Amino acid sequence: MAGKLTAWVERFWYQRQQAPLGLRPFSALFGALARRRRDRFALPGNQYQSPLPVVVVGNITVGGTGKSPLTAWLVEVLRRHGYSPVIVTRGYGGAAKNAPLMVTPTTDVMACGDEALMLARQCQVPVVVDPDRARAAAWATAEGLGNILVCDDGLQHYRLARDIELAVFDGARGAGNGALLPVGPLREPLQRLASATAVIVNGEPWHPSFDAIRQHAPAFFRMSLQPQRMRHLLSGEIQAPDYFRGQTVHGVAGIGNPSRFFKTLEALGVRVSEHVFPDHHRFSAADIVDDGLPVVMTAKDSVKCESFARPNWWVLEVAAAPEEALEQLLMKTLKTAT
Repeated sequence: MAGKLTAWVERFWYQRQQAPLGLRPFSALFGALARRRRDRFALPGNQYQSPLPVVVVGNITVGGTGKSPLTAWLVEVLRRHGYSPVIVTRGYGGAAKNAPLMVTPTTDVMACGDEALMLARQCQVPVVVDPDRARAAAWATAEGLGNILVCDDGLQHYRLARDIELAVFDGARGAGNGALLPVGPLREPLQRLASATAVIVNGEPWHPSFDAIRQHAPAFFRMSLQPQRMRHLLSGEIQAPDYFRGQTVHGVAGIGNPSRFFKTLEALGVRVSEHVFPDHHRFSAADIVDDGLPVVMTAKDSVKCESFARPNWWVLEVAAAPEEALEQLLMKTLKTAT
């Protein structure tokens, strides 16, 4: 039921050309509250200023845009340039009793959340979970975990001052109907992009709203999510990403934009029976169809399914591939900031 309601709301946000006039006052109220909150943290003493450089990856829309793959790419780039990054994240879906929580590849996913565990395994760097990113940043600094902080999904967490902001959009969805919550998908108005370092679009920016997005973006880059491999969930066996070409599989996705995952499988020549779940869904064995066909899920979902995985369950792993110029901009900006 929750999945169907979410899908209906997102269709309303992303498929309508304009928000209904009668609902716009609700967006205006949300915008006023968001602006007041941001102005409050702009006052002296209301932000935590880390002695380390802080890079924030996030978005101003609701729904999946590809932030976590971009975070993983950013960590790889920073390590290649001699940095020792630490990922700071909220740990959505986790229920840790004591925060900050240091996440390792063996941490219980129910404590840290799916994205945090996925990033800890993919990136092999310290990952710190705390709803209060500023507290997590201060703790990571005090513990000497690294020399640069990467905040995953923290664009609206203004208590943590930042040196670089990367705002991510989905190319097919853009800014939707252009309205603020709850009438549209925007957490902040498009004018907010002017203070970001760069806007990154995941996929081709064909949505009409990108004309307005480009007007406010100080820098604009494209990225794609490239299928890397098919991994067997139980054994860890690795196969090519198109391992199931010409076959029918059950596609399982409990992410912010499941249609992107299904389209990726279809582009690999796979026939997909789609199974959509709410973002950060807590899976049980009963959720997954068991009729003998292969099951292919996202990396984020897989960390919640390992304890009851069946022999025909696989994971499609993807990696972000932004334009090379983005790396050059990031390194140049970091040198200026430090």
